[in-house]
Amino acid sequence: MKHLLLPIVLLINLFSWSQQNPVSWSTDVKQISDTEYNLIIKAIIEDGWHLYSQKEAEAEIVPIPTTFEFEIEEGAYELIGDTEESETIVEYDKVFETDLSFFSHEAIFTQKIKVLDSNLKVIKATVEYQVCDDELCMFNDNEFIFSLDGSETVVTQKEIDDKSKALSEKLTLNLQNKELLKNASDKAKSESGLWGIFALGFLGGLLALLTPCVFPMIPLTVSFFTKRTGSRKKGIGNAALYGFFIVLIYLLLSIPFHFLDSIDPEILNNIATNVWLNVFFFAIFLFFAFSFFGYYELTLPASWANKMDSASNVGGLLGIFFMAVTLAIVSFSCTGPILGGLLGSTTLSEGDVATNLSAGMVGFGLALALPFALFAMFPNLLSSLPKSGGWLNTVKVVLGFLELALAFKFLSNADLVSHWGILKHEVFIGIWIVVFALMAIYLFGKLKFPHDSPIKKLSFSRISFGILVVAFTVYLIAGLTKYSSLKLLSGFPPPEFYSVFEQKSECPLGLNCFKDFEKGLAYAKANNKPIMLDFTGWACVNCRKMEENVWSTSKVYNVLNDEYVLISLYVDDRKELEKEQQFNFQLPTGRIKTIETIGEKWATFQTINFQTASQPYYVLMTPEMEILNTPQQYTDAETYYNWLLEGLNSYNK
Repeated sequence: MKHLLLPIVLLINLFSWSQQNPVSWSTDVKQISDTEYNLIIKAIIEDGWHLYSQKEAEAEIVPIPTTFEFEIEEGAYELIGDTEESETIVEYDKVFETDLSFFSHEAIFTQKIKVLDSNLKVIKATVEYQVCDDELCMFNDNEFIFSLDGSETVVTQKEIDDKSKALSEKLTLNLQNKELLKNASDKAKSESGLWGIFALGFLGGLLALLTPCVFPMIPLTVSFFTKRTGSRKKGIGNAALYGFFIVLIYLLLSIPFHFLDSIDPEILNNIATNVWLNVFFFAIFLFFAFSFFGYYELTLPASWANKMDSASNVGGLLGIFFMAVTLAIVSFSCTGPILGGLLGSTTLSEGDVATNLSAGMVGFGLALALPFALFAMFPNLLSSLPKSGGWLNTVKVVLGFLELALAFKFLSNADLVSHWGILKHEVFIGIWIVVFALMAIYLFGKLKFPHDSPIKKLSFSRISFGILVVAFTVYLIAGLTKYSSLKLLSGFPPPEFYSVFEQKSECPLGLNCFKDFEKGLAYAKANNKPIMLDFTGWACVNCRKMEENVWSTSKVYNVLNDEYVLISLYVDDRKELEKEQQFNFQLPTGRIKTIETIGEKWATFQTINFQTASQPYYVLMTPEMEILNTPQQYTDAETYYNWLLEGLNSYNK
């Protein structure tokens, strides 16, 4: 994967911040009849630059195609056909090392429309495009306003005006000791986090094996490979290959996320903390939960499975690959919700979402594939497998309760970043108490779901697990009191200061903190104190873990409270900035984005000054912008305490 992304990364690093846009746009409107019009968009391209076609090329690495989006209000007008484009040039592209379709010097795009509302006077549209020369590329967008009454049409291009320049400059710090930003431990931490995600994915795969969609397929598939392939040796080899293809298929599902990340380093963080996406995840997890409860079946179209099953009859490597695809499709009703949980967990974890997802998918696929290879090698072990039965449905229902609990985490994320005040700390814990109490009642046979078999006698394992769930429910209840904390769940519920009761501070643990860099800097200068810059997020699980498990230790708390000025910058805060504080900012890619929210401002601030987009991320610095030591991320209390003392000693010197 790295060698595929390298050319894109190199291109991004070559972009000039001051690069002028090499494409200028103009528009026109031609009336065809009383209700039909042609909207014409013309691009003039500077010599040496290429604007790419709307049609996406078929290659591993391709430029972003030119894309038009028309703002359509229901009943106002409708598009007739696709946006047509003038003739393109098809040549070998030196940047992408393949034949590409592009425009040189000029491009004309035409979209035919039919007006449904006679009062319609204006149509709005946007274009997103990539333009490259032989060495570098730029990604940009423009807005168009078409006038249907014959008045002048308008092309709106985001510009860096004087106000935007001034506010952009204020975001850039004149840091000293910048060499300390190169943290040698980042890689080790990232790898450690990846192993955790891999283990989570592996656990998800093991759970998927214990579901009615997958478990009965193990002996059937193994028997096919050991009895119908001629020899045991060949059967083992084919089963191992089958397992490899299962892992490969789940890995391939994560690949598109890597290309998203290569376009904009903040894009996946924005996706993970997007309010409506989190609300969507909440709804979809509720849907998954009730599917596991047995109220309906979640399946992909049967035609997909039939086609893949037919393709598997071709034999050889291709046939085995399509057998693996068939397994992925027919087991989706059980694996889909677990994969959804895995995707949700990776967005809540520290580090790069795309890399985390790949690690989790490999773990999931490996756990799913291992039994097929293992039992093919040792077919006698098949007799030790428990028989299919009602216990498989019990596993599904328990997973349904877990999906239900996880759903409220996503609703909580949306609530936190938007400051709705719906799922405060106590409300969230109360909902979890109800969910896990119902799970306990179910395990003890007092609650039934559609596909449950009659229970004559509770098994030892079911009683034992039920007792564990009861204990966890009691633990949650105790967490609502001031005599107990929920450190085992730290980072998952909303922070304790986000409470239905009045708190002495809106900062973690009641610390005195600033949520604006300039205000915190002014206070640090006035009081001659070093700064602890805390890049955090409302939906950041590891940020909460650090606050509740590390900052809460007495020695760390005392140093933070007494010796440092704490500035906490929330990169996912969706609260809008005041209008006079909103501005356009030019990214290294050449694209201009509008900074409209608090989170967008601080995420950009972190990226341009510290070359990272991860949270938590802690920086110790003087009010004069001198970095005191190497920035710190997620770690243990002792390491963090020593790091704080190291910074304090550097400041005092």
